[in-house]
Amino acid sequence: MSVVRNPIVGEMRKSYANVNTYVHKGQNVISAKPFNRKDKNSDAQKAQRAGFKLICDTWAWVGGFAEAGLINLPQSLTPYNVFMTLNLPGAIDNSGEVLVIDYPKLQIARGALTAVEVISTSVTASVLTVNYDSQMDFPKVDASDVITVLVKTLRGAVYFARQVRGAAFEGTLLVQMRNVVLADIECVYLFATTADGKKASDSVFVDVNS
Repeated sequence: MSVVRNPIVGEMRKSYANVNTYVHKGQNVISAKPFNRKDKNSDAQKAQRAGFKLICDTWAWVGGFAEAGLINLPQSLTPYNVFMTLNLPGAIDNSGEVLVIDYPKLQIARGALTAVEVISTSVTASVLTVNYDSQMDFPKVDASDVITVLVKTLRGAVYFARQVRGAAFEGTLLVQMRNVVLADIECVYLFATTADGKKASDSVFVDVNS
């Protein structure tokens, strides 16, 4: 590392070749970059890239819904940024030979709004039925809140339905699908937003097999 005091050079703040330059306590400092760099093709690096791609691919089909569920963010953050932060690496299952999404851990919405509680589900004639407790006896819950249910099939098709929470303590939401049976469903999520879309609840993974 070298310290430069040449007033002609001015402040040095860039890098070139194998050299770093920066200013420390008013002095220009020049240092060499490390000669031994990490192997970009190590198993850990490959796993990291594979996990990142998995979450990126998930955003491709869930992004429009996640934008409704990830709101009130600082100006420096986007729903995509938050989605990646929430789900990397937590929503990656690396227990097998191939990385896969751990759907129960995937988060597509985040907020303080009270979500509904799923009571039961069923799939009949390509219709997913979700019976829920509206949580109307909870504080800050409004009958005008909107419930969104999102379904992804193993073939990659995405279906959704929305309806207001309602004033009843229990409700039913139907998702119309096309030629889908229970075994075709890969994952289901539910979250709530206020009628004006300014607040959201945490997303809930719906286990349709329970």
